[in-house]
Amino acid sequence: MTKPHDPPTNGESHSTEASEEALLVAAPPTAMGGARRAVLRGLGVVLPPLLTIVVLIWAWNAIENYVLAPVESGIRRTLVWSLADIRETVPQGALRDPLPEFKDANNNKGRGFTYQGLYYVPDPTGRRFLPGYVVQEVDNEIGEFGLGAVAPNSAAAYWDRYVQLRYMPRSVVVPVFLIVFLSLLYFLGRLFAGGIGRWFLSTFDATILRIPIVNKVYGSVKQITDFAFDDRQIEFNRVVAIQYPREGIWSLGFVTGNSMREISEAAGEPMLSVLMPTSPMPMTGFTVTVRRSEAIDLDLTIDEAIQFVVSCGVVVPPQQRVDGPTKELAGKRTVNGASVNAGMAARQPQ
Repeated sequence: MTKPHDPPTNGESHSTEASEEALLVAAPPTAMGGARRAVLRGLGVVLPPLLTIVVLIWAWNAIENYVLAPVESGIRRTLVWSLADIRETVPQGALRDPLPEFKDANNNKGRGFTYQGLYYVPDPTGRRFLPGYVVQEVDNEIGEFGLGAVAPNSAAAYWDRYVQLRYMPRSVVVPVFLIVFLSLLYFLGRLFAGGIGRWFLSTFDATILRIPIVNKVYGSVKQITDFAFDDRQIEFNRVVAIQYPREGIWSLGFVTGNSMREISEAAGEPMLSVLMPTSPMPMTGFTVTVRRSEAIDLDLTIDEAIQFVVSCGVVVPPQQRVDGPTKELAGKRTVNGASVNAGMAARQPQ
């Protein structure tokens, strides 16, 4: 019998350590760990819509700053040039204000005048005159240009604000711009879909890709946009799993079509062209050619497969999720020595 102060034997020591490990494993999660998991779950819920909104806002800001703003500014300047009534001097026959003449700090005359039934007032510089209704409307609606907006400092600036208020308010400009912009994209897409338009686009791409430095940036951007928007460049038929880069390692791929005839003849069976996306950027990857019998069709949509690749395998679709320890599945078949669920055989192309 072992006394309390006697050292434990080897067997007792191992038994004690095992008991302690069992207690540690069975110990409930701490409050700190639960709080951390709750915060992570909250981030998982909030980040996707938040990042989506951020990306959409960024895209709109880019379109607004680099497309809408220059077009709007050009149209507004054209209207100002055609409509602006700015006079450098008081014309002959004008009726000056009966008020005593005064001068500002720059020694500029400050009285207005009436000419051909229209009342003119001096601009903030005192060197030019413009219709009084323009100044009155802009000053009354100065809040439309933002909380920190200040009064214009010249006659041309007053007319610019007046045209923006009267003819080009944002509530009209933005919807009209979106309609015209989307219509232009539609017609450009139809124009460059084939014929002379496709030839012109190919020539333009080839010319840009010959320019050093520029070709690196343009090529990378074109690759991303082709993957994201051009469904005719790369059409994915289905999602498959193949053993790559070696037997026993399974990778997801997108079938883009049948491979070359000579390869199929050399292999003695139909071959598939498969795009192997890379994580976490699926718009980059490489193309492999595999036997059709070695490609396993998966119950996945293209979007689900892309989410799986982008998340590096973290986001698994519900129909493919395995909960708990993996058990041996019944009804398996073998492909090149690898065990595969027989349920996939029904989806195997013939």
